[in-house]
Amino acid sequence: MKLTGINQITLRVNDLRLAEEFYAGILGLKVDHRVGANITYLRLSSDILVLVKAETPGTPEARDIRVDHFGFRLATDAEVDEAAVYLDDLGVHLVTRPAQRREGRAFFVMDPDGNLIEFYSMRLTGIQNEGEHTHEASSAVIAAGSRQQIADDSETRKPRRSRK
Repeated sequence: MKLTGINQITLRVNDLRLAEEFYAGILGLKVDHRVGANITYLRLSSDILVLVKAETPGTPEARDIRVDHFGFRLATDAEVDEAAVYLDDLGVHLVTRPAQRREGRAFFVMDPDGNLIEFYSMRLTGIQNEGEHTHEASSAVIAAGSRQQIADDSETRKPRRSRK
C-alpha cells in the first residue's frame, strides 16, 4: 500500500454556522457542499475539511471528541508572521505567537470549538538540530492553558433565558 496524502479531516463542532464563519470567512476555505443542516464540506485545493454538528455539545476540556491538532502550511516564515497578525486582528484566539521550531516557523490558534490549529512553514533543508533559537512543546502542553481559560470563561457566563 502506498498512501499519497490525506483526503479529509472531519471535525465535530457545536455550532455549524460559527465554525463555517471561522473556516470559510476567516481562513478562506471554500464551501464545497452541504449535506442537510448538519454537515458542511469545505475545500482547500484538493483537501477537504468536513464540519459535522456534534450530537452532544463538546467543551474545550473534553478532548475525547476532538483531534489533537492539524496544520495549514504556508510558503515562508514571513507568511507565518503575517498570518498571525491577520488572525489576531480578527480576534482569533492565538494560543502561541510565531516561534522558530526545528522544522520551520509556527504558531497555534484555537477555532470556536477549541480545536487546536497550527500554521507553519517547512524548511526545504529538513529539520535542524535543536538549538537555543527553537521552541519545542507538545500540542497538549501548548493548548492546556488556553483550554482552561476558555472553560473558566464559559463557566462564569450566565445562561441565557428564553422568552416564552
